[in-house]
Amino acid sequence: MNEVVIFGAASGLGLAMVNYFTSKGISVIGIARDVEKNALSTLCDKTYQCDATDQAQVSAVVELLNKDAIVISTMGSFRADVPVDYIGHRHLIDALESAEVNRFLLVTSLGCGDSWQFMSARSKAGFGNAVREKSLAESYLQTSTLDFTILRPGGLKDGDVTNTGELTQRKEVHGLIHRHEVARLAHQLLLDENTKQKVFECVDPTIVYG
Repeated sequence: MNEVVIFGAASGLGLAMVNYFTSKGISVIGIARDVEKNALSTLCDKTYQCDATDQAQVSAVVELLNKDAIVISTMGSFRADVPVDYIGHRHLIDALESAEVNRFLLVTSLGCGDSWQFMSARSKAGFGNAVREKSLAESYLQTSTLDFTILRPGGLKDGDVTNTGELTQRKEVHGLIHRHEVARLAHQLLLDENTKQKVFECVDPTIVYG
């Protein structure tokens, strides 16, 4: 793996992904609404400004990517005026298909898709709308032609790689995980050809609430 492209790279999980992959000597292209936020432009080999709710901007940026690019999206709608979770990912998926950039890892969250049934009533009330938007993005991706992998992390916390995060499939899980540990697990998934067209959850059982 020589290069990754990260959408939503300027903050939160996206920024943790940038820091993780650059620490591994992997070239990173960071894509965000504000590429100067958190000095993103100094961390990445290249940066592109893009508002993913604007289809034309997304298409223009994707056309700049190599066809063998590995694309990761951590985009989310926290404090956003226009939710990006579904429409932004729909624009991105369409653009990737059109440009024949096939390898794509989408990071959503626990509670999406068939894991909705395991969410607590409190969680559904607090951020259920965002989860539903992300679930729509998952469904759209799963009917695309892309070589996709979906990763649903638990509650995100700041912190270093722990090497104790666990990947699961099709089972009820709850818990927390460091953003940098999610990045490590994303890297692991992308190195494995057998993870294509599959959905994974991840939490770190060594991290407790409180």
